[in-house]
Amino acid sequence: MGNLANKTVLITGATSGIGLASSKALAKMGAELYLIGRNSKKGEKIIKEIKSETGNQSIYLIVGDLSSLTEVVKIAETFLSYNKPLHILLNNAGVFNTIRKLTIDGYEEMFAVNYLSHFLLTNLLLERIKSTDSARIVNVASGAHMLVKKMNFEDLNFNNGFKSLKVYSHSKLANILFTYELTNKLKESSVTVNSVDPGEVGTNLGSQNGLFGKIISPLMKLFLKSPEKGAKTSIYICASCEIKGVTGENFRNCKVKELKPWATNAETAKKLWDISERLINSSIKTPYNNVYKT
Repeated sequence: MGNLANKTVLITGATSGIGLASSKALAKMGAELYLIGRNSKKGEKIIKEIKSETGNQSIYLIVGDLSSLTEVVKIAETFLSYNKPLHILLNNAGVFNTIRKLTIDGYEEMFAVNYLSHFLLTNLLLERIKSTDSARIVNVASGAHMLVKKMNFEDLNFNNGFKSLKVYSHSKLANILFTYELTNKLKESSVTVNSVDPGEVGTNLGSQNGLFGKIISPLMKLFLKSPEKGAKTSIYICASCEIKGVTGENFRNCKVKELKPWATNAETAKKLWDISERLINSSIKTPYNNVYKT
């Protein structure tokens, strides 16, 4: 693994599960970390924990809820106000719901949090990323993308036919298509963009789903690999010298994992990008509305 001293890293979903394990590992390598979390009290506790365990004191919290596109804008504004380079953006946050929920912007929550918020955040930070030499964008996806063979463009909110695993898988397919299209848009730059399949990991994903989540989540941890093991590929893509310059790939177990054809369909990826722009520009009114020029 590389030495990340003097490198700046921004991580979403950094206060639990794979995100927390990734944060600790990257902190040990000397990175200056900016962690995004919804809860300031929990976030500050996690930062103290990371500082204590790693000895790295350059760990900072940006409070923001990815289920709100307006808050995503504020997260980006906050980071940009520090005038720091951005060497690594780890889009890690995710949610799994057993019942259909809508965000404050009116979007199905798994689609919004797992994909659309990361699409927006990445684009808001893209000029800063492009101005940083050999920067990396890492999107945490899932092998679950194989369970759906197309984007549900006719009903992205799943007003009809909501099934938890199907909708979750759909959001992860969107992550991969986003990676594919962004790679094409950045091919003339030094920025690399890759997706990660962490495998079957026991995390707190889904634990917010009432009594069912509180019972199932701990049970799943008994049979699935730990967040520390699940984070290994994310850490590898963020920090390894071996893959410098490698872009547009999907990794599992620190090796390139071939994607299904529908996950690398250029027409679908372009359509998703264009629709995502329209959704965001209809939801937020900011100076960033013209940011999607790469």
